[in-house]
Amino acid sequence: MKYASGQIGRVFVVRFEDGDDVLGGLVDLAKKEGLRSAAFHLVGGMRKGRFVTGPEKEEMPPVPIWRSLCESHEVTGFGTIFREGEEPKVHFHGAFGKRDAVRVGCLREDAETFLVLEAVVMELTGIDAVRERDQQSGMVLLKL
Repeated sequence: MKYASGQIGRVFVVRFEDGDDVLGGLVDLAKKEGLRSAAFHLVGGMRKGRFVTGPEKEEMPPVPIWRSLCESHEVTGFGTIFREGEEPKVHFHGAFGKRDAVRVGCLREDAETFLVLEAVVMELTGIDAVRERDQQSGMVLLKL
């Protein structure tokens, strides 16, 4: 285990409107505000999104199991933003529910708001963390 200690800096409250790109909006916020490290919570609705529910097998490199949201779902979850080079990279795990079905996974593509989605983004200061490509897994992972 590796860890770093820091503080909470600025806090942003974000309202995503119907049809907004959630992942793209978080990246845009990080660029506009100069966020290098942040944590965030999401709550609200999504009508579309592609997410990963784990690897097919526990082997390297992992082969992801992809799932899609094809209609409105309730969503809640937690994520982080750290830089890969100069680009902000979002890592978000959430629960996506519709009627009695709930799915959980890592949201990676095509994240579109349904009606409204709220985010609370907390800047993390004093932490020197980045994302770097891991040779063994082929994934971009957190490095402290």
